[in-house]
Amino acid sequence: MTDARVNLLDFTRPELEKWVLDRGGKAFRARQLWSWIYKRGQISFDAMTDLAKDFRAELNVVAEIRLPEVVTRQDAADGTVKWMLRADNAQGFEMVYIPEEGRATLCISSQVGCAMDCSFCSTAQQGFNRNLTTAEIVGQVFLAQKELGFKAGDERLISNVVLMGMGEPLANFRNVVPAMRILLDELGFDFSRRRLTLSTSGLVPQIYKLAEESNVALAVSLHAPDDELRSQLVPINRRHPISELLEACWHYIDEQNGRSITFEYVMLEGVNDSPAQARQLARLLKGHPAKVNLIPFNPFPGTQYRRSSEPAIRAFLDQVLKGGVMATIRRTRGDDIDAACGQLVGKVIDRTTTRLGARRVQVVTESRPAVAS
Repeated sequence: MTDARVNLLDFTRPELEKWVLDRGGKAFRARQLWSWIYKRGQISFDAMTDLAKDFRAELNVVAEIRLPEVVTRQDAADGTVKWMLRADNAQGFEMVYIPEEGRATLCISSQVGCAMDCSFCSTAQQGFNRNLTTAEIVGQVFLAQKELGFKAGDERLISNVVLMGMGEPLANFRNVVPAMRILLDELGFDFSRRRLTLSTSGLVPQIYKLAEESNVALAVSLHAPDDELRSQLVPINRRHPISELLEACWHYIDEQNGRSITFEYVMLEGVNDSPAQARQLARLLKGHPAKVNLIPFNPFPGTQYRRSSEPAIRAFLDQVLKGGVMATIRRTRGDDIDAACGQLVGKVIDRTTTRLGARRVQVVTESRPAVAS
């Protein structure tokens, strides 16, 4: 029998108010309910003591606040935490908490798997299974706070949220945008737009659409300074080449009055890490509101790539800076638990997976993580 109860984490605040009103309730009841969920972190209707008893009784019948289920938790030596979460009986996805001095970032997923098929990414190697719902996206932040010991009235334990986990967020536009609205809502999680970052491999039409509907920090997976190489590393480039992608990025900044676009660039030994490629990258971005984030490649089983050496990364950084473009090197965190950038994979059972430009069927006979830990 299917559980027909609605998960209230699927609703933005206006949607929750409409849902309550449609059921004959008062608008102020929706505001009370919203406050209990997002300001007090409460998921039990019976504990929402200032709601009318009959309203609470009705909520217990028709609604729920359902969080993703924790399957496994791994704690790294550097304080990074990775959770495997259950999407349903057959599928899992991952989120990562990264504490640093002065900030604490939660990296969340938007899909189970990914169809973008980037050749250097472990997530891409499992293909795409399905989109996460708005509730499953929002629920990751809610769950992380509970896992980390957040209680009502506490100072928030998470300062930044990045949609850089499993999946391509803009390929799940319908669910990701409402989730971001909840994260930004001043009566919800109340994150600053500069502390909520969406990372995309470059879905150009959706970037233009995002400029109309949301206002968050944007990170773009570039990884190469020319179309020939980028098309090998990031296949979506065959559909939306670099010039088209950059035009959409500058439009996004103009529309949102943003400070800059972050361009992510994974450092692959002998592939994209030469001084000449660094100079080419700088010429591509110079004079525009751009910042380059150099990411040391994080290996995974079966990969053909190797991480660029530290001297090569430093030399690349110097060339980009000399070319007049802001650049930094991302510190690798959580690699001892496969929680670093590009290593998130999740788990599936008996599923059909789709990858960009190909379709494959993969059968996994038992529940297990898809990466070596």
